[in-house]
Amino acid sequence: MTVTAVQSSAPKIGRLVVVGLGLIGGSFAKGLRARGLCREVVGVDLDAESRRLAVQLGVADRCESDLAAACQGAEVIQLAVPILAMEKLLAELAKLDLGDAVLTDVGSAKGNVVRAARLAFAGKTVRLVPGHPIAGSEQSGVEAANAGLFRRHKVILTPSEHSDAAAMALVESLWRELGADVETMEVEHHDQVLAATSHLPHLLAFTLVDSLAKRSENLEIFRYAAGGFRDFTRIAGSDPVMWHDIFLANREAVLRTLDTFRDDLDALRDAVDAGDGHQLLGVFTRARVAREHFSKILARRAYVDAMHSTDLIFLAKPGSSLSGRIRVPGDKSISHRSIMLGSLAEGTTEVEGFLEGEDALATLQAFRDMGVVIEGPHHGRVTIHGVGLKGLKAPAGPLYMGNSGTSMRLLSGLLAAQPFDTVLTGDASLSKRPMNRVAKPLREMGAVIETGPEGRPPLTIKGGQRLTGMDYEMPMASAQVKSCLLLAGLYAAGRTSVTEPAPTRDHTERMLRGFGYPVSVEGSTASVESGHKLTATRIEVPADISSAAFFLVAASIAEGSELVLEHVGINPTRTGVIDILKLMGGDITLENQREVGGEPVADIRVRSAKLKGIDIPEDLVPLAIDEFPVLFVAAACAEGRTVLRGAEELRVKESDRIQVMADGLIALGVKAEPTPDGIIIEGGSIGGGEVWAHGDHRIAMSFSVASLRASAPIRIHDCANVATSFPNFLALAAEVGIQVAEEGKA
Repeated sequence: MTVTAVQSSAPKIGRLVVVGLGLIGGSFAKGLRARGLCREVVGVDLDAESRRLAVQLGVADRCESDLAAACQGAEVIQLAVPILAMEKLLAELAKLDLGDAVLTDVGSAKGNVVRAARLAFAGKTVRLVPGHPIAGSEQSGVEAANAGLFRRHKVILTPSEHSDAAAMALVESLWRELGADVETMEVEHHDQVLAATSHLPHLLAFTLVDSLAKRSENLEIFRYAAGGFRDFTRIAGSDPVMWHDIFLANREAVLRTLDTFRDDLDALRDAVDAGDGHQLLGVFTRARVAREHFSKILARRAYVDAMHSTDLIFLAKPGSSLSGRIRVPGDKSISHRSIMLGSLAEGTTEVEGFLEGEDALATLQAFRDMGVVIEGPHHGRVTIHGVGLKGLKAPAGPLYMGNSGTSMRLLSGLLAAQPFDTVLTGDASLSKRPMNRVAKPLREMGAVIETGPEGRPPLTIKGGQRLTGMDYEMPMASAQVKSCLLLAGLYAAGRTSVTEPAPTRDHTERMLRGFGYPVSVEGSTASVESGHKLTATRIEVPADISSAAFFLVAASIAEGSELVLEHVGINPTRTGVIDILKLMGGDITLENQREVGGEPVADIRVRSAKLKGIDIPEDLVPLAIDEFPVLFVAAACAEGRTVLRGAEELRVKESDRIQVMADGLIALGVKAEPTPDGIIIEGGSIGGGEVWAHGDHRIAMSFSVASLRASAPIRIHDCANVATSFPNFLALAAEVGIQVAEEGKA
């Protein structure tokens, strides 16, 4: 069999030697040879048949049984032998004149490789780059070698502080040429991580199958084993000799991981013995969502990284009128707070209409990580088994907030008074957002909080601090800062009062009362005192007016439209978008007004209208701060000039929403002039073209709405985060008549 080389570039190296022609070594050699990256590939193996097959299958140009003959003039030598054979192999290599050859390996335990190399090459210089590809197959041997085995798989390199930088760069480049995702890690950390993620599962699978096979009813056990048993025990079919070597080579890390697991298993046994259903429910609910939660975090990182090169584009086509009745997702702000207060309440809180978006799920997961048992969400239903104000437990690691500024800012207030230390982290977008606005007043209350550079995440919060209540006058209107300080006030000695310069959403005050906690509101000042408790309740989350805003504007600007948005929260601190649209001439009516769980709700009917430009009253700015991107679209469709002032907060959202919207509107032929704290928009016609959302879901959805009045299609770049914050936006848009879809799926 012959292999045609796929030339990607001139050869990177001269002679590559692979010692051990199994699946991993053979695939590495075959992949590099197929891409023409080596002038010569030499295989070394004690098995004559493996050597013969390696040449026949195009894995190597030639093979040797003699190590010295193979390594003469080698530039890179890969060691792909069993772990326990590594010590002997390194000792043999140390006797040879390797010149400047780079050594690297593929073993799944790195500590013993580094120790063996240090012993074998004592007093000599060696260019060693330890490596471990996280890839494999149920097949083995050189005949299973696959040139594409490592594509989209991780390879971990574990250099030391003394490692040769050029050697490291060379090995990394070879793996990347094979399509691998290369990461670096400290040796000890690698061995501990792999002990938990790979070695322990194999040990459990081997032990379970062996234990069941030894029982007298073994035939019946295996006859009636369901798919889950087969899936879990599949890895017990792995090579026993290889795993024998791995467990011995990495025994210290395996023992630490096994001891931790044994403690957890003993606790589970005690819960079953005692009939402790709450303990069992906690383990099972955390386990059920953990795999999905961490997979989402990792997949989203990979997804967003990929977007930088491949992009996710919405294609929005000019539309006609909108009609129908829809219900947008639940209110994000209320969803966040329901989890927080439900977790701190005494008793079981039931939540209906919970927003199952990534931001609210980040809050939910944080409280699971702090020991709260939470069932769901399932179709918007969540059951929270509260632990009381003093019942939270220290999380095992940092709390990941994803892209949610609300989660990070509000949680910082709660966590400032806990007896344990915590670290709050987020994704790349959240890591750019200012956090001193909460850290500074919390420090004045006695909290110890460290921020990253320029007051940005991560936040490191020192536990065990005694907080003291204070009177705080906020320099700028912010519901997140107000809520953060009120939540800290639940634990602070004395009274905590927050005075805001302009009204902001009051969901926290309303919900605290709903949980039976006294809150005083006098004018623009809200106050709480510590010493009371939260009592579990039932919460029905209304539809989110911020999500409804896109459809309010859409139906207003599309001629002949009439749309009903059902069960929308109309909290007076959130209805700025309605007030502004009405001032512009919008035709909006509230129907079936009622109160649900302390929050006012209505069905909103909106009809198309001839909008006119206005000077937006500054007292309405805090009441519509999240809705301005789509209101800018309304202004672009209005007759005359619209002027916004006092909205500098928009520059530090998920993007600089003033500049990004101005850039997009200008690209579509609209006259828009950004100012330090707002924007001036001259209404008129909207053309088609290309705009960039900069990863900001509200920008992407706003330009989707703009297409209704565009003269040609609008291509909107960088829209991946829409699926995170408003998962069914495209489906609802299509249902009412907005012609927007992912490019290629339209």
